[in-house]
Amino acid sequence: MDIQFGNLANLQWLWLIALVITVLIVAAVARRRALARFATANLIDQLIPPGGRIRRLAKAALILASMAAMVLALVDIRWGKAWRDVPQKGIEVMFVLDVSRSMLAQDTAPNRLDRAKQQITDMVDAMTGDRVGLVVFAGEARRRIPLTSHHNDIKQTLAEVGPQDIALGGSRLGDAIRTAADSFLSKTNDHKAIVLFTDGEDMESDPVKNARRVNKERGARIFTVGLGDMTQGGRIPVRTSGGDTSYLQHNGQQVWSKMNGNILRKIATKTDGVYIPAGTKQVDMAGVYRKYIASVEQQEFETARVKSYVPRYQWFVGAALVLLLLDTMMGSSKHKARRHGLQQDRRENSLVLKNRRER
Repeated sequence: MDIQFGNLANLQWLWLIALVITVLIVAAVARRRALARFATANLIDQLIPPGGRIRRLAKAALILASMAAMVLALVDIRWGKAWRDVPQKGIEVMFVLDVSRSMLAQDTAPNRLDRAKQQITDMVDAMTGDRVGLVVFAGEARRRIPLTSHHNDIKQTLAEVGPQDIALGGSRLGDAIRTAADSFLSKTNDHKAIVLFTDGEDMESDPVKNARRVNKERGARIFTVGLGDMTQGGRIPVRTSGGDTSYLQHNGQQVWSKMNGNILRKIATKTDGVYIPAGTKQVDMAGVYRKYIASVEQQEFETARVKSYVPRYQWFVGAALVLLLLDTMMGSSKHKARRHGLQQDRRENSLVLKNRRER
């Protein structure tokens, strides 16, 4: 049988059952010793009839079995699958990734591009019902993944993208922003976010002007993540024909690429977004998503039909209640038997006294 466990961590409550067993054993030993002080071994069986021992053992077993059933309910055991309709709610997020050669600079370990890929992955892992897509750009922009609810598609594609995806070199932020805006499915002017990962280099593509237009016409908020060192920058590695690693040069001088935070700040400010100067630091991008991007107003998407395991916890809760009920019934029947025995003893004593008087 194919079984799924919803919360195996709750197996930790088994220690409580072990504790109860220990207490019951200690109590039984203490009871036996206490009786031994007041009666010899051959009288103990008369003081404690076999039925009483069996009743106590049965009640203890019922309590322990009830506790075990509750633990199994907390573990959330599931088996069998059924189709169910799940309402989808979230926002549309287009990730825009700079794959120009400057993103290969190693001032951010291992390089700016790989750091950006990891940051996107961290954000996607923090998302639930959002639709996500991916645009890559350098001297031109290209949509790699249209908006989708299948987040694994983004993560798998991220491992493959690089400068080889765009034939034209350079960096045109404005074109990338327009391509991302054209990728949204919703026609309403809300529920949209563009998250731009770049070092901020641009080849006169009017990124701020294009960002303002996208925000006005599509209602998209743009969040910018700047990568790279703003002061010294980093060299851009290139492969030589012999397979060795060299660094990009211009007019005989090595090119040092610096992160342009000013342009990224302007893009975010003009579109009611947020600028995250990641620079060369490690940044909690899941926290960034929850604090900023998740604040974008959500919308209802079409209902998804999902085949999932059927929860069976209610079976174990029901079993626990039945076991507790049996324990309660055993207790009340014991009291009834005791009352019946006392009443029988009183009747017998009355008959004895009556016979004595008649004599």
